[in-house]
Amino acid sequence: MKKFDYDVIILGSGPAGFSCAMQSSKFDKKVLVIEANQDHLGGAWINSGTVPSKALRETSRIIQRYQNQFPEEAKEKPYSKYLMGDLLSYKDQILESKNKKVENDLLKNEVDTYRGYGTLKDNHTVEVKNWEGEKKKFTAEYILLATGSHNKEPDGFKVDHDLVLDDNSVLSLTHIPRRMVIIGSGINALEYATTFSSLGTRVTILSYTSEFLPFLDEDIQKELGTVLKDHSIEVIKRVRDLSISVNDLRGSVEVMHTLKGDKEKGRKYVLETEHVLYLGKKLPNTNGVGLEDVGVDLDEEGFVKTDGTFRTSVDNIFAAGDASGFPRLASASFSQGRIASCEMFRENNSLEMPDQIPFAIYSIPEISNIGLTQQEAIDKGFNVAVGRAYYKNITQGDVSNQQTGLLKIVFDQDTFKILGIHIIGERASDLIHLGQAVMNLGGDIRYFIDHVLNYPTYSEAYRIAAFNGINYVHKAGVKYKKILK
Repeated sequence: MKKFDYDVIILGSGPAGFSCAMQSSKFDKKVLVIEANQDHLGGAWINSGTVPSKALRETSRIIQRYQNQFPEEAKEKPYSKYLMGDLLSYKDQILESKNKKVENDLLKNEVDTYRGYGTLKDNHTVEVKNWEGEKKKFTAEYILLATGSHNKEPDGFKVDHDLVLDDNSVLSLTHIPRRMVIIGSGINALEYATTFSSLGTRVTILSYTSEFLPFLDEDIQKELGTVLKDHSIEVIKRVRDLSISVNDLRGSVEVMHTLKGDKEKGRKYVLETEHVLYLGKKLPNTNGVGLEDVGVDLDEEGFVKTDGTFRTSVDNIFAAGDASGFPRLASASFSQGRIASCEMFRENNSLEMPDQIPFAIYSIPEISNIGLTQQEAIDKGFNVAVGRAYYKNITQGDVSNQQTGLLKIVFDQDTFKILGIHIIGERASDLIHLGQAVMNLGGDIRYFIDHVLNYPTYSEAYRIAAFNGINYVHKAGVKYKKILK
């Protein structure tokens, strides 16, 4: 058998790469992690994505809750009372702590690291060019591609990281803007919009799409519409022909655009703002890695094609995380890296990602879901019923002064099997896991009626929604005696 330097080489130390390294070390394998960032480990997950943006969001949420609890405080906008540097210092403390933890975890598990850019020379060899320009080759039986993703460059303007920001430079602002235009159609646009709105910033979202977050359940979309209205966040859809200019006289940025399908064809609209935040489409970091040279298949957008165990078209090369495409979530990436490791080193016992995984949007309030929307369930032919619980009807909602929110259970009224759970409101990203557990362990909607849930808690919403759904079925002609047997 050919002798290699390592059992597995991992390109990237984000959630997929980190979890693969940890799991592989538990199999007593020799592991090398190659990281392009000269200063930090952890990838965008820690340094520019999930962790720092959620730290800022949490600070903003606390300020909003304080102002809701004490209306007198709401008379003065947060941007006139707080410095951005003070808000971001909390983020910096977290980043330092998380970076040290990743580094220590790799050291404790005897995982080697090397800084530089890795390129595949063949299906077992990676050449790394470090920051001094030196090149070094390493070999391994297996290779994991966990190279992450980056923002697509915008058309019609440039990100200067001063007036026009991206998701990295926005976290280095020195002040809280009074006005911000966010260009984006996805989850990040909503997260940053509600985060800055809670700090007093007036926010407008410019979306290229005809619908904003159309994958959300219809009831969640309605609740979200109310949230956006309460936040004074305007969403302008079907935006085209974007351009940006600086008005030196007024010291502002002007964003010009047209609208697809506008009755006044070609009409230009102008928005005046303090900052623009560009949140473009994510593209995979797969160029220049040598994938085509070794036969790794990519899709039309450049994402690596994989099977259910994250194996690529080359038998000993795997890909996980953003580089492998949907769903591009840190939570999913942790599992993907572990599954890839298990496929490499566990005999006769392959793992695959579960069919149902939870999805969270860290807006204010949060949104989370798992499974089918009501319309998707209808389209699949289920005899659909739904149960709803509004936060305004939950004691914990009163206690916490959180009246905005909804938990919705979609289920089959013939079998009571849960088909989907959709939540908007405080702690939605945590609440979803109770529903996930019941769904994956074969429980049905009656679980929430038959079992005791702590009171007062947000989890009580499951019980209220279950009774609401059962009442719906009862009114449809099914007797309670049959339902609760």
